[in-house]
Amino acid sequence: MSILKESPPIFYSFRRCPYAMRARLSLVISKTRVEIREVYLKEKPKEFLASSISATVPCMVTQEKILDESLDIMLWVLKKNDPQNWLKMPKIGFDLIKENDGPFKYYLDKTKYHSRYPEINPEESRKKASIFLIKLENMMDKNYLFGNDPSVADMAILPFVRQFANTDFEWFEKQNWPNVKKWLNTFICSEIFNLIQIKYDKWSNLSKPQFFPN
Repeated sequence: MSILKESPPIFYSFRRCPYAMRARLSLVISKTRVEIREVYLKEKPKEFLASSISATVPCMVTQEKILDESLDIMLWVLKKNDPQNWLKMPKIGFDLIKENDGPFKYYLDKTKYHSRYPEINPEESRKKASIFLIKLENMMDKNYLFGNDPSVADMAILPFVRQFANTDFEWFEKQNWPNVKKWLNTFICSEIFNLIQIKYDKWSNLSKPQFFPN
């Protein structure tokens, strides 16, 4: 008697989105294979909108539930398989993720998309966003936030630090943040970063299934 294999979860993603990036990082490290559906945010397919309450990526549809928040996806897959102990970190790690997703992301957006907010000074927004990076700079004494190995906090925050650095990389390089710059450079030069940045074709209901990780 043949046994039907369980279908992999469906994972709606957008390559450049830092929220989707951190979810993809957790999929790689937990060895969670998904059917990846690359969504163009200006052309959201109805199947995606029917699954995602927030109408934002990432969104993962499993046999058990729909996970519509990137951090929920990270924690769900890592609790099933965490071979590199990303979840082994002090409680402050979750406090840092909350700060990243709150004030840091707020001022990052005001810096990156300053043309949308003409009433707000982008230089002032960048200065306020930098407060978080100075905090990270001062707390790191090894390769990562809590030692020589990455945690879920590192991987939840790094895609946003990368986005912030890219708003003005010349300015970023002039800052006296050796720990943060080394941390970011290690990330963007890593094998796992290259894996999560592989390009996928835009999904439609006529597309052949594409899988991630390959």
